[in-house]
Amino acid sequence: MIDQVEMMKAIEKLRGDAVVVPVFRANVAWSKVTNNAKRDIPVGGAMGKGSSVALGIALSQPATKVILFDGDGSLLMNLGSLVTIANKAPKNLVHFVMDNGVYATTGGQDVPGVGVADYADLAQSAGYAHTYKFDDLEDFVTQAEEIFSQEGPIFVAAKVIPDIRQPEERAAGRTRRTPEAIIDLMKEFATAR
Repeated sequence: MIDQVEMMKAIEKLRGDAVVVPVFRANVAWSKVTNNAKRDIPVGGAMGKGSSVALGIALSQPATKVILFDGDGSLLMNLGSLVTIANKAPKNLVHFVMDNGVYATTGGQDVPGVGVADYADLAQSAGYAHTYKFDDLEDFVTQAEEIFSQEGPIFVAAKVIPDIRQPEERAAGRTRRTPEAIIDLMKEFATAR
């Protein structure tokens, strides 16, 4: 299994000016490595919608690379987005699924199909241009530059170590961007050409 933070460090080196859309617990890991938070659009509180948000950004900004850090539980809530993304075929979208087998943001309950569902196979059968699966950081790092040089949509399923949100963290809440701040970011991306 892969440490998300270490994997994301390798991705940050290849990011360039890409917009990054991290969902739920992936946002915690990404916030530790990002060097351009102004181009990050975290999606929390909208379980399953990260893929739809990233698709919308990719379609509206075809010259900008969009990197989505989705969760396996989040993707399961919107599996239809795989077919929609493949059908729209955004060449600038790289869709990562952090497959940890649990709903890490709500305490670590198993996701349906844990150990059975193969997300890369699902994306491939939906029609993604390229699909990958990794359970070893070195294997990913070796292929990362090639992955980012291809036209998408690209899907990467990564078996990652769960980062389960602890009860005290849930009780304390978390810092979020206000809806207004997210709207301002979306407007900025919509007008940048």
